[in-house]
Amino acid sequence: MQLAAFNALPPPEAGDLVVSCARIPSFVEALMAGRPYAGVDELLATARAAAAAWTDDEVTAALADHPRIGERPTGAGAAAALSGREQAGVDPADDELRRRLADGNRRYEERFGRIYLVRAAGRSGTELLDLLERRLTNDPATELAVTREQLAEIALLRLEGQVTA
Repeated sequence: MQLAAFNALPPPEAGDLVVSCARIPSFVEALMAGRPYAGVDELLATARAAAAAWTDDEVTAALADHPRIGERPTGAGAAAALSGREQAGVDPADDELRRRLADGNRRYEERFGRIYLVRAAGRSGTELLDLLERRLTNDPATELAVTREQLAEIALLRLEGQVTA
């Protein structure tokens, strides 16, 4: 959708688009409050600033909207469709990779108490597994910061993919 169309959308529809990027109320409110945007760069700058202010609780709550790496989304909404495309690098026929991702996901959830979130777009299944193994060595505070960064990358890529000049 072009930026002019996003700027002109009724608030509920524009909010739905932003929610598909990150299900964080403060993010939606910040992007809605900034409309109309003069350019996509302004929209993305507002999104970056809003993401930088996310609280730990907001990040944790937003994870409920993401499937585990290596698993296909089960929902039918826009966020589920985006997640499915983003994880296209994970070959569903590679049983060994799927098994190792499932094991890594389980260990991650036991260690950190939440799902492993990583920007999957543009990465292979092997890269995602390597990142998972490295992140399992992080301390909890570092890992939450990395999760916040990854969630922000996902949100900005989704927004940039949905709103164009």
